[in-house]
Amino acid sequence: MEGINKLELILEGLNCANCASKIERKVNELSEVNDASMNFINRTLTINLKEKKDIEKVLQETKNIVNKLEPHVKVVEKQKGLKKAYKVHSCNDHCECSGHEHTHQHEHGYEDGHNHGDIDSRRKIVTIIAGTIGLISAAFLKDNLQMQLSIYILSYILIGGDVILTAVRNIGKGEIFDENFLMVLATIGAFAIKEYPEAVSVMLFYQVGELFQDYAVDRSRKSISALMDIKPEFANAQRGNKIVKLSPEAVKVGDIIVVKPGERVPLDGKVIKGETFVDTSALTGESVQRKVKEGSEILSGFINKTSLITVKVSKNYGQSTIARILELVENAASRKAQTEKFITKFAKYYTPAVVITAAALAIIPPLVIEGAIFSNWLYRALIFLVISCPCALVISIPLGFFGGIGAASKKGILVKGGNYLEALNSVDTVVFDKTGTLTKGVFNVTEIVSMDGVDKEELVQMAALGESFSNHPIAVSICEYYGKDIDKSIIKNYEEVSGHGVKAMVKDRQLLLGNKKLMEKENIDYKEVDSYGTVVHIAVDNKYWGYIIISDEIKEDSKKAINELKKIGVKKVVMLTGDNKSVAEKVGKELEIDEVYSELLPIDKVNKFEKLYENKNGNILFVGDGINDAPVLSRADIGVAMGGLGSDAAIEASDVVIMTDEPSKIVTGINIAKKTRKIVVENIVFALGIKFLVLILGALGMANMWEAVFADVGVALIAVINSMRTLKN
Repeated sequence: MEGINKLELILEGLNCANCASKIERKVNELSEVNDASMNFINRTLTINLKEKKDIEKVLQETKNIVNKLEPHVKVVEKQKGLKKAYKVHSCNDHCECSGHEHTHQHEHGYEDGHNHGDIDSRRKIVTIIAGTIGLISAAFLKDNLQMQLSIYILSYILIGGDVILTAVRNIGKGEIFDENFLMVLATIGAFAIKEYPEAVSVMLFYQVGELFQDYAVDRSRKSISALMDIKPEFANAQRGNKIVKLSPEAVKVGDIIVVKPGERVPLDGKVIKGETFVDTSALTGESVQRKVKEGSEILSGFINKTSLITVKVSKNYGQSTIARILELVENAASRKAQTEKFITKFAKYYTPAVVITAAALAIIPPLVIEGAIFSNWLYRALIFLVISCPCALVISIPLGFFGGIGAASKKGILVKGGNYLEALNSVDTVVFDKTGTLTKGVFNVTEIVSMDGVDKEELVQMAALGESFSNHPIAVSICEYYGKDIDKSIIKNYEEVSGHGVKAMVKDRQLLLGNKKLMEKENIDYKEVDSYGTVVHIAVDNKYWGYIIISDEIKEDSKKAINELKKIGVKKVVMLTGDNKSVAEKVGKELEIDEVYSELLPIDKVNKFEKLYENKNGNILFVGDGINDAPVLSRADIGVAMGGLGSDAAIEASDVVIMTDEPSKIVTGINIAKKTRKIVVENIVFALGIKFLVLILGALGMANMWEAVFADVGVALIAVINSMRTLKN
């Protein structure tokens, strides 16, 4: 399993995107590591190891790397953090406390409430204000140059003291190409050429920009966290005559819990008492409330709206729907899009290239250009240093993808990674399974036809006996239609014939039950039926008894989904099904599907899909139920499962899960992907465009340090704010 060799760490206090990128790169260089991925949004570093035995060694080496690059950052193992997520306490029926009134930690591992970051921000604001007053005061001391210089230096230290200290510490650790060092070098250079006001002002602008940038990133994090703020905070567990308030993790399968109106359902289970309406929007994105009553399945994450209900827990918290969804969305950032990977590589070379260019700009022109003044070219070089940090891209690009994933999840679309979100932009062909995907998968017996001399009731009884061992929807519908107890002891030699049907001995008689291929295989003279529904033929002792028609309805939005897919640029829509040709063609015609392939065994589906894959022009997307279609789901560029709320197989096998079972959500997902890419491209073009423009203008002597600082922190701030638009898909 993947988790055995996986180490997840929380980097508490990590606020530098460029440093996060460096940490990721250096951890990836460790020989014991397969790959490492840094999620700057939730400060999570995910490390996949080659060998489980190396976990402690890699943990220590990672801590050393983090300590070298960001000494103030604390490394916490995620699983250890989770163990401290709640204070478990008990209370009686009259207890007034609620689960979130106690100090606790987020899933991400860092504490709520009092935060050293808030204190640091307030301290920084105070020093900036004091330094600004000094800067303004110095401007009025033109007659006392010595006093003026002293105040400028004091203001500079007040405003940029933390930047200077960080730069000195990092130099001692060999981190020369560091944003802090480059900013100090640029501003001290300005002092050297007697541009005192500008040196202080640039540091002021830089620090104010950093404050706003941190604030914008923090707002983005909170906005994304709010989208995923669906974790139940407590469970009211029944213990004898008392109600005990526990963390969801502490409740076991089989326990009885009570869910009051207004509370979030903490665990998956079955309602054993009561009736209410639940809000499912946290899981499905749908605002329509659903009624649950005694015997109904209920999922964690639903919100009880009207009445108290009692629930018997069917899954522990780790296996519950809400836990798996949170894990999927949180881990999505570890699967990075190609654009993110490119930016990471670009950032690695961008800063050194700009610094080397700055050095050349300061040294070469005064040596080779007659009359060139060294201070002028040094000033131009300092502008390069200010622009040399790639933070605008390193922050905004992952933020954009993570925002897109969060927005999709709010619509009931779980995208397992930025790579899949990006891949949705290039979908050329969409291949659908039929049953449960384009149709409801709810089968009802609509017609029973018996041959002369065969009693209809006996026909249905034999069919129900033959289907009694199967959990296929068609089998279930026949058994439900029969409606009587089935004595399975009279069934002998039961055999499922893949893609054909069932063979068994029932009441010492040979029963054949299945499609026409089974009849042909056993040389039974059967009646051809042209029907929209699925036809189940029955033969007893090699004599044809008749058939039963089971009909499945097309989903309300299937036709809309296919029309919309074609409108947004999908070139071909295909349907693969194991159903008979007549049914498949009727569904295909009604939905205007381009190509229909029917009567396919599971292996036939794979083979047919392979042929489609060979002829594709863009990405090929397959949509199935996530169980029978698992081989094709995993083979497709993008496998989309109709989630069937809580289907383990659907979530495991696919790259995208549609929690509402609506085909039209595929269109929604593609549109979210397109908007996300548009915003990401805007940020790349804007950030690089402004930086290169100011670099050129700076080299030509047409830009000053103010513009350079804007090209650094100003552009980063705007890019972060622009990335937040992905949340509003």
